[in-house]
Amino acid sequence: MPTKLPPAFYQQDDVVSIARQLLGKRLCTYIDGQITAGMIVETEAYRAPEDPASHAHNYRRTHRNEAMYLQGGMSYVYLIYGIYKLFNVVTNSQDIPHAVLIRAIEPLEGITTMLQRRQLPKIQTRLSAGPGVLGQALGIDLCHSGIDLQGNTIWISPYQEIEADHIVASPRIGLGKSVTEPYFSMPWRFHIKDNCWVSK
Repeated sequence: MPTKLPPAFYQQDDVVSIARQLLGKRLCTYIDGQITAGMIVETEAYRAPEDPASHAHNYRRTHRNEAMYLQGGMSYVYLIYGIYKLFNVVTNSQDIPHAVLIRAIEPLEGITTMLQRRQLPKIQTRLSAGPGVLGQALGIDLCHSGIDLQGNTIWISPYQEIEADHIVASPRIGLGKSVTEPYFSMPWRFHIKDNCWVSK
């Protein structure tokens, strides 16, 4: 069995730190009989209740975001544009709705399967450089929201240690005008410097 990040990793109380620590980890799926995996190269932290960019701002609680209130180490998957399923890692303790959006991965395993899912003829950054396309490449769907990352459907394993000087912090992407300062400019997006798989 693959080594998986332990529950204690996800249950740390600093979601921003976890978003940094997830860089270089290996995100894996076993879906439809196929294993696919990629190195996490870009993340964003969301820290409700105070963060207006979070789906759980002010403890908003809906059927859609219920998985955010699970204990750290579970998945949260949601739909945008009616097409893309975005994969998030739930962190902290139960009823504290913190999450990390996985924005991009560098493909490592099951690349032929990823290409088929993305309907692409060859490896290119459109394969998994973005939160929507990485979900497609890994076969992640809405039915995978709320599952335990200690299971054998979606999990995260150690892979590479990324040195601090190779990590870039910047404001999150695509927040919209409703997100006010200081949260609009919070440097809660992290990516690996000079990695071509980071979303554009």
